[in-house]
Amino acid sequence: MTDGPTRSTKAETTAETTAETTAETTAEEEDSARERLRRWRLVLGGGDADGTGHALSGRDAGVDGTLDALYGRNGRNGRTGDAQRAGRDRSAGLGASAPAVARWLGDVRKYFPSSVVRVMQRDAIDRLGLSTLLLEPEMLEAVEADVHLVGTLLSLNKAMPETTRETARAVVRKVVEDLEKRLATRTRATLTGALDRSARVSRPRHHDIDWNRTIAANLKHYLPEHRTVVPERLVGYGRASRSVKKEVILCVDQSGSMAASVVYASVFGAVLASMRSISTRLVVFDTSVVDLTDQLDDPVDVLFGTQLGGGTDINRALAYCQSRITRPADTVVVLISDLYEGGIRDEMLKRVAAMKASGVGFVALLALSDEGAPAYDREHAAALAALGAPAFACTPDLFPEVMAAAIERRPLPVPDRDDSAARGS
Repeated sequence: MTDGPTRSTKAETTAETTAETTAETTAEEEDSARERLRRWRLVLGGGDADGTGHALSGRDAGVDGTLDALYGRNGRNGRTGDAQRAGRDRSAGLGASAPAVARWLGDVRKYFPSSVVRVMQRDAIDRLGLSTLLLEPEMLEAVEADVHLVGTLLSLNKAMPETTRETARAVVRKVVEDLEKRLATRTRATLTGALDRSARVSRPRHHDIDWNRTIAANLKHYLPEHRTVVPERLVGYGRASRSVKKEVILCVDQSGSMAASVVYASVFGAVLASMRSISTRLVVFDTSVVDLTDQLDDPVDVLFGTQLGGGTDINRALAYCQSRITRPADTVVVLISDLYEGGIRDEMLKRVAAMKASGVGFVALLALSDEGAPAYDREHAAALAALGAPAFACTPDLFPEVMAAAIERRPLPVPDRDDSAARGS
């Protein structure tokens, strides 16, 4: 008699639970659909053409307005008012007003993480021609500093008023110090190891024996009855000294397309110059050649000593570098250039061949940056590869390994992504 009511109660409970689950599922689906519409609305930019029919409010409306100012129709032409889209309750376009841009920069920093802020700032400078506004101190204080911004400031260096110069130097110094913190320790450690290995000798004096490596190299000569290793070959390092072991010449193209490379090369130049075992020279060039070695104790001074833009005369720059080489077998020349030569091509290649024949280690980097595959002269890259100097793009994180390989005279760690013309294969 008790089974009937119990089954009835279970059935009612099951029905109620199923109804609640269905309602919850329906609500979740509706929320998911609304979220998809919201995201598509932010992506498509609104107006009748986007087809979402979804209105934005609050923070979403602010994000949308910030994006539209840069990427919408008004962002592309830089005007406000007459080109606003129907039914959109927000401003669009940055105009030519510094206060308007400063407010927009504040909104960008409010709505997006730093990595996205830097991308949007770069797009704003490139798409809307805002470079001249960076000559105003209040603008520089509002932007998120990065390598690309430093390159833009350096290109404006000669036009920069005195009221802006100190602010610009502060911005550049912040970026440089951040880069040094990230790159200096690993660079010094990697190159110190390479210098020690390059100085290793096979007949070291007693105090110069590297016992760990000596034992590892002679394990096959272990004598069980004596429980010892009888070394047939000693491995050690040359006697430590304060003398310079290697000379490095950084020859950097300062044409406009090489801005990021100039920034990183200046930082690395300062790091190398701080190592007493390496004599470092920094040479920058366009159609003229400038030796900035005396300023290497402060990479900010180096950067403000460059002049981005202009032509390119690689042959002339290499001629200068070649004239400064006194110990070919202990010298590494690093050419950082996209290889668009405006000088005498055949002479450039002859100089590279002559340096390599004399014992100089020669490295050709198409770029020293994180900006991806660069544009470069493929014919010249292939010609260098044929001389045994593969040309490839290098990230800042890879640069210490490249320099270590060059110092030790072993094959360079050419990234797989570079094409066969650059590698000479």
